[in-house]
Amino acid sequence: MAFDEGLAQRVRELLSERPFYNEKKMFGGIGFLLKGNMACGVIRDDLIVRVGAENYTEALLKPNVELFDLTGRAMTGWVVVKEPGYRQDRDLEKWVK
Repeated sequence: MAFDEGLAQRVRELLSERPFYNEKKMFGGIGFLLKGNMACGVIRDDLIVRVGAENYTEALLKPNVELFDLTGRAMTGWVVVKEPGYRQDRDLEKWVK
């Protein structure tokens, strides 16, 4: 399964200067890790973001955001942002930060 290399590069540019940054291919996409913990990723042309339990419900109410569900069971604290939600650089930066 391929992932959007252009989106991955945009995320990489936002995170690459952070201490303890790393990336790893996973879920058929790419995960971006900080201090060994996945912070966000790209699967196909979707942005996957860890928003945490405290921001989860609020994040799901935003446009172009869906549950992150790879197995039939949604992962609490994680959301999928569809392309219109990260098209603008400022929107992508908000999600990644």
